[in-house]
Amino acid sequence: MTTDSYRSTLPAVDAKYWEGTDSGELRIQKCDSCSMWRFPPSGTCPRCLSADYSWQVSAGRGVLWSWIRMHQRYFAAFTDRIPYNVAIIKLDEGPRMISSIVTDNPQDLRCGSRVEVVFARKDGEFTLPEFRIVGPGTLP
Repeated sequence: MTTDSYRSTLPAVDAKYWEGTDSGELRIQKCDSCSMWRFPPSGTCPRCLSADYSWQVSAGRGVLWSWIRMHQRYFAAFTDRIPYNVAIIKLDEGPRMISSIVTDNPQDLRCGSRVEVVFARKDGEFTLPEFRIVGPGTLP
């Protein structure tokens, strides 16, 4: 599948997100009415129901909120990394997102650790935001 064919299967509301990952930016919607940051992308704000929003570039930093270690292959793009980490990241802007943690030492993973985004090209088709540990921390 080529990038164009893959992109044709994505919802239109996600297009700016994937364009951002391809250019090394973590883009997130922000409501123009109430200023709520939201992820995943949606057509209306879950707080005020406004349909007015803009795409903002996230700082790409947050905390490791939770994670699991996958030992089975569910996605071909991660076959070479089994076992790999699936994580919930709480971004500094507020939303939580599911991603992966890139680390050589999974024993270093701790809830509350500070993380930052890195981008990885998968299957030559799309770029995924992943995160790496950059420092200790505690959950708020």
